[in-house]
Amino acid sequence: MTISLSDAGKRFNREWIFRHFTYTFEKGKSYAITGPNGSGKSTLLKGISGSMHINEGNIQWTIGNKQLANEQVYNHVSLCAPYLEIVEEMTLKEFLDFHNGFKPFLPGITTGSIVSSLGLEKASNKQIRYYSSGMKQRVKLAQCIFSDTAIVLLDEPCTNLDTAGIGLYHQLINDYCKNRLVMVSSNDEVEYKFCEEKINISNYR
Repeated sequence: MTISLSDAGKRFNREWIFRHFTYTFEKGKSYAITGPNGSGKSTLLKGISGSMHINEGNIQWTIGNKQLANEQVYNHVSLCAPYLEIVEEMTLKEFLDFHNGFKPFLPGITTGSIVSSLGLEKASNKQIRYYSSGMKQRVKLAQCIFSDTAIVLLDEPCTNLDTAGIGLYHQLINDYCKNRLVMVSSNDEVEYKFCEEKINISNYR
């Protein structure tokens, strides 16, 4: 999977969030999108995910020699972000089974193995609405990283995580993301210290 942006720009009303962004992201590499709050990091990730249209330039998603249409990108992308909701009326097992129904897990991964990896065995039959904020973040990471997708987008992935949760995050990245295209949007080096390339979105205003 390759994602190529050419002279891409996004604005809200008359304000440009980013502009003249040209870059190629490749499978098997990890990228950090950095910059202060409000600089456009999350907006760029939404554009790359295909969930938000850009206002100028273009984005191309390519698998092999085949270019994907915008409506096909969803099947190849998983996203973890603070603004995404999970179904809190479900138990963890119910939610993971539900998610697996429309975005299958990586080969060999089961609901049971995910629960064990997250260290949430004792809470697996509890409704997610009763989880702490840190437990909910672990669930968000799981639905993203364990999905069988070529692209993993992580927007402030360690939000609400304690030291053990941050350790789990890095372990999941190391174990399941080596051969995928990974992007981390963050201004905290703890979240992106493994990334090979760093892009400051503030340079594209």
